Amino acid sequence: MKKQLLAGIDVGTTGVKVILFEPDGTAFSSAYEEYACIYPKPGWVEQDPQMLVNAMDRTCRAAMAQVPGMQAEIAGVSVSAQRSSVILLDEAGIPLRMLSWLDNRAAEESDEIARVLGAERFYDITGLPLCATWILPKLLHIRQHDPALWGKVRRVCQLHDFILHSLGAEDYFGNQAEACFWGLWDNRTLRFDPALLSAFEINRTLLPEIRKTGEVAGTLSSDAAERTGLPFGTPLCIGAGDQNSAALGAGVTTPGAVSISLGTGGLATVVLDGCYRDPRRQGMVTSHAISGLWTFEGLQNAAAGVFRWFRDEIAALEKAQAAGSGNAYDTLNQMIGSVPAGAHGLLMLPYFAGSAAPRWNAAASGGFLGLTLSHTRADMARACMEGITLEQKDILHSLQDAGKGFSHVRIVGGATKSPVWNQIQADIYNLPCETLAINDAAVLGAAISAGAGTHIFSSLAEGAKNMVHIGERYEPVPQNAGKYEELYRIYCDTYEAMEKARVFQKLANL
Repeated sequence: MKKQLLAGIDVGTTGVKVILFEPDGTAFSSAYEEYACIYPKPGWVEQDPQMLVNAMDRTCRAAMAQVPGMQAEIAGVSVSAQRSSVILLDEAGIPLRMLSWLDNRAAEESDEIARVLGAERFYDITGLPLCATWILPKLLHIRQHDPALWGKVRRVCQLHDFILHSLGAEDYFGNQAEACFWGLWDNRTLRFDPALLSAFEINRTLLPEIRKTGEVAGTLSSDAAERTGLPFGTPLCIGAGDQNSAALGAGVTTPGAVSISLGTGGLATVVLDGCYRDPRRQGMVTSHAISGLWTFEGLQNAAAGVFRWFRDEIAALEKAQAAGSGNAYDTLNQMIGSVPAGAHGLLMLPYFAGSAAPRWNAAASGGFLGLTLSHTRADMARACMEGITLEQKDILHSLQDAGKGFSHVRIVGGATKSPVWNQIQADIYNLPCETLAINDAAVLGAAISAGAGTHIFSSLAEGAKNMVHIGERYEPVPQNAGKYEELYRIYCDTYEAMEKARVFQKLANL
């Protein structure tokens, strides 16, 4: 009897991963390919959507090449993808441009939305603190500053929708879990808000149809089968944005459960049983992949992406030494493990793509504070890891201040491959942290979506119960936790002093 496999595809900001899973959560085969973003100007971040499709195709073929002939069949396919990245399509469906979620060019348009509608009203409708990250300000920027391009636009979609369509979906279908990132969607009524569409003159026909995670969207086309090696006619199921998919793939599916994901960006997620609105308008409220649940989220624009920058730009020697014979991250982890908590009095501000929750400052930028001639690259590497995690602690504080308490954290994302980083997280949060047997939670979430859509599971919740398994548990070290509480106070004081003196804004204006 052939094994049934579920294909999960995660098209992230810096790479695409494909894993073929058995229904019990065992990874049968996998493949990964890394790629880059395009930076046309400071604060502008774009990607080539066709390049992303090509990378996905190659990665699917690589994963399928590990499946012995006639011994397994692909029961279903689903997709996880970076959220709030918008693709502009012409009349023929050819992509004209893709603006990444990291793109901050639309700060003035964000201010325009505040003038026309008000930041409070925007948050009340969308559940999003108003900023340049969301799609609506990006669309307004293109319309205002590149009318020739805007005149060619006939459809707009998010990356999930584009990837699924490239595989054979019948249309550009969005999903409820990430629909709010349009900045036009009311996740209380689950529809595009007519008042927002009217106020900013966005034609509803530009936007995709929104469906529930796990619904069947079509079958794999013959062209996609040839490109990917996946079988022609395989059911294609609606997935979710990467962080929503990661919550599902982490088994964070019941009210009160919390996860922290550290990928290129970071996210803290608490599951809610009602559509909450934060009176301080600091946390995002999105729909959970499971319809009828919501998530209270704290977004971090740059997380492990900052550590990747450190690897490429500061630890170039370690990267070169590891080329062909090892992994630079393994070397960096060993270096970090030799440095005590607090990195000998060195603090790194991680705002390499601005600050999202809870401070929402697009002008914020990163840097090292406390450098002396005695500091080493190992100290800087640890300070980098600690600074990224301190921003997550800042987010957790904002969630706790909103009355969302929790006793432990489930940690996911690429950062969990590092045991030293896992322990740093437990120490800085001063909470037990659990990893997963499969730490690529977004890919696993996509596979769960495929399993629910093809009725291997009766629901997404049942799929998570069958496929998600705990890996390790890290307890906080009291001595380190105390030192990190002091470092966190310094971190907050540093940000507040620099913001009060308008240092970030002055640097951005140079």
